[in-house]
Order: sequence, then structure tokens, then C-alpha cells
Amino acid sequence: MPEGCGGQAMSRSRVAIVTEAWRIARSLLFLVLAALLVPILAEIGSAQAGPEQGAAQELDRVRADPLALRAYLKRMPKGADLHSHLSGAIYAETHIRDAIEDELCIDPDAKAFAKSQPVMAGAQLEPVCEQDQVPATELPKNQPLYNGLVDSFSMRGFVPSEGVTAHDHFFGAFTKFGGTDPRHTGGWVDEVATRAAAQNIQYLELMVTPTWHKLNTITKDAVWREDLKSLAGEIVAKGLFDDISAARAFLDEADTLRQAKGNCGKPDESPACKVMTRYIYQVFRNTPKESVLAQALLGFELASVDARIVGINLVGAEDDYAAMADYGDHMRIFGFVRGLYPKVHLSLHAGELTLGLVPPEGLCCHVRQAVEVAGTDRISHGVDVMEEENPEALLKDMAAKQVLVEINLTSNKDVLGVSGKAHPFQTYRKFGVPVALSTDDEGIERIDLTHEYVRAVETYDLSYADLKRIVRASLEHSFLPGDSLWQGREFFTRAVSDCGSDTAGADQPSASCASFLKASEKARQQWELERRFHAFEAGF
Repeated sequence: MPEGCGGQAMSRSRVAIVTEAWRIARSLLFLVLAALLVPILAEIGSAQAGPEQGAAQELDRVRADPLALRAYLKRMPKGADLHSHLSGAIYAETHIRDAIEDELCIDPDAKAFAKSQPVMAGAQLEPVCEQDQVPATELPKNQPLYNGLVDSFSMRGFVPSEGVTAHDHFFGAFTKFGGTDPRHTGGWVDEVATRAAAQNIQYLELMVTPTWHKLNTITKDAVWREDLKSLAGEIVAKGLFDDISAARAFLDEADTLRQAKGNCGKPDESPACKVMTRYIYQVFRNTPKESVLAQALLGFELASVDARIVGINLVGAEDDYAAMADYGDHMRIFGFVRGLYPKVHLSLHAGELTLGLVPPEGLCCHVRQAVEVAGTDRISHGVDVMEEENPEALLKDMAAKQVLVEINLTSNKDVLGVSGKAHPFQTYRKFGVPVALSTDDEGIERIDLTHEYVRAVETYDLSYADLKRIVRASLEHSFLPGDSLWQGREFFTRAVSDCGSDTAGADQPSASCASFLKASEKARQQWELERRFHAFEAGF
């Protein structure tokens, strides 16, 4: 052995011994720390997971019992219904009651309302129906006709027959119960809010079309052209925005009646008064393109000056001729107008289509154009997404942009015949696209939001954690102003720093958190949702 090698070997041996000793000591230290921390962490975890675990176990216990499941889900906090057409949310019985009050007439063959004709009787005008019509005032004494109207105005008992599809019956209902006075709008809001309060829903975004007087006249002589800036300038110059005052008066009247019906602000106020309601301005797509542009301009301008309008949506049967032929121009219109009003939110009916309803090539790109061209914040329906070109890339883009999809399970089943595994609900969730359950037209469908949660649980075996995430997403992606309570829109696990030391939903938030909540309507509703979750879970 060369000189010095023995000393080097002994040195390496001592290093190995010291290294091994340190490894053992470190392991022992970790064991000691674990022994000390595990009980503490377990106690914290138990305190946090205990109530939620009880609610989760109860869901698993009742999920096979339809009646118990509905009772459970009716009590469960559901946050918001983000997709509700107000006129379609009203049950047929209410439309009939309003028609009686308005002294309308009934076309017994079409099972539809008709306007009465004012005829001078003595010194005053009195409503008179045509010879083949029935005064609505006679409906309480004509049960067969009453029943026929309820069926005509809804999907109750509907059975498709030759030439009459569920799709056509559904969309036809809107024209049949139309004609009642807009002054009833506040009563409709009260009805929907009352139903929401009974289901532990705290926020509604209701689609309405406020009054306008000049829009149709202005667009009658307008000629469509690709230069949207020039055409918009022409339409606005003719006095389009003069209709803003009429639209705001419509909202004022609706809100006043809603408050009166609920005795809001009084000691005996209705629970419906606690349900926050905001409006989505509807633009009708199956009209000439110049009218679509004018409606969009009016809606965006209204939303910019009246906080009660929180967003815009494009409505109407998506498979109609104009909707299909003009879809690309419609998306250009919304992209253009949104550029003028970047702070106004947008949700678009897109992909409410299926194979057979339109040719295969008609399914190529409605959702994609809504996301990429119009820059929508939310998608309404989105049923045909997997038929779009390169759907996986589209879904990843929607997830990255956090474009929420308003899921309407019953409506999609009845109108499009799409349900169960054929529905993309789980596909959206798989790709991380946020979703929220909504009703679409609960009056026409004869359902409520609880029904949609029951359908989702029974069809897709959702867990309680799944439900909480969907409910939280409904408020996170609402169009309420203000910053979110949560850091990261996907998981809802960590509150913003101002509320980081608080238990979300606590009765007494810290000073910094209280200040943050005061500045944000959205965060206040999210805080209230967490309070409701605490109360619900404490019952298990």
C-alpha cells in the first residue's frame, strides 16, 4: 500500500460514520416532530372537515332515495341561477292570471293569447273578443281550455307527434303566452325570487328585454354593411340612445312592484326580498343584422349607465335560418361593441345545437367563435362542443380563460334530446372548464333549480365536494361587480390576503376583511354563501 493511503481510508471511514449518524439523527428528529404535529394537524383537519364530512355522508346516504335526495338538495345552498329567461321562468298559471287581469282573449284552436279589441260601450271603451275567441275572464269556468293553455305554454305532458317536435313546442310557447302587459314584470321577479328563497338560492341573473320605442323605426331603413363602425354611428345618430330612459323606467317599475309584493324593507318582508336580483339584457338573434347591432349597442350602453343590468346575452333558437346564416356576423358585432364597452360582461347562447337539428357542418364553430371572436365571459348551453373543430384545444382554451358554461340539463334533454353520457357536462369538468347548473326556463319546463341538482347527482354521481365547487363557481362567475373572495378561480381553497386569517362566512370578519367585503358586491355574496354552507353542514 502506498504511503498515505491508510490515513485517507480512515478519513473516509470517519466521514461515512458521521454521515450515517446524521442521517439517523435527522430521521429521529422527523419522527419526533411528526409525533408532535400529527395530533395537532388531525385536530385542525377534523375541525375543518367534520361538518363537511357529515354533509357528504348524508348525501351518500340519500342519493338512492329520490324524495330524500330532493329534500336534501333543496336545503343545500345553491348560490346563483345564472341562466334564467324571466318570461320562461314564470309558470303558465301566472301568465293566465295576468291575462285575465289584462282582459285578453284566447284563441282556442292555437291555445294562445290574443289581444282584445276596444269597442265603445256607452261613454267608455270596453275590451271585446272576436267571434271565434274566448275572453280570458271565462277561463276559471272552462277547465278544459285552462288545461289546454297550461300544456300549450309548457312541456307538461308533451308528446312529440308528426310535424310537432319538442324543440318547436318549447320555442313556440314564448309566442303563445306573449301579449300580457309589461307592468307585470315586477310580479314575475317576485315569483321567481320567492321560489329561489325557498331553495336556498341567494342570487339571480334574469334575462329581460326592457322597453324600447325608437329602435325598430331607426333600423327599418338601415342597410347592413361590413363597416360596423360607420353603421353603428349612423344608428346612434338617429337617436337610438333616446330609448335608454324608457328602458330604465321599465326597470324602475319592475323593481317597485317587486318590492311592494314582498313588503321589502318592512318587518314582515318576504324571504324573497333577501334574494339579490340583477338583469341580463337580451338581444334577439333572429332579426336583421342591423337590428342585432342596434340591440347590442342599446344593451351595452344601458349596462354602462345602470348597474341593474350586469351583462348581455344573445337569445333565440340557434338553429333558425338567421341565427345560422348570420352567426359569424353576430360574433363580429359583439366583438366590436364589446370593444366599445370593455367593462360590460357578455354571455352568449352558443352550441345549443345537436346533430340532426342542423347539418354536420353547422356544428363546426359556434362555441369557438363566441370565445375567440366575441370574447364572451360565459357560454350558455354549449351542448355541441365535441362536434366543434379541434374540440380538445377549444376546451383547453376555455379552461385557461375560465369561460364558464351555464349547464341546463332538463332543457337540453327536452329541447335537443341530449342527456346522460351524451351531454358534455362531464367533459367540461374533465378539462377544467368551470360549470354552473341553471334552469333556462323553469316555468316552461315545470322544474326548479333543485330539480337540476337532483338530475346532476343521479346522472353523474356527483360528490358533495363536486356540488360545492359548482355552487361556488356560480357566484365566482356571476357578473356582480367587485373582486372575488378567492385566490384562484378553480379550487376555492384560499381567500384573498385581506381575509386570509378569517374563516370564510364568519359572523365577525376581521377589520381588513370587513373593509374588503364592503368594497365588493361579489365577495359579499360569496361570504354569505360560505355562511350558508356552515349553517347547512352544522345540521349533520
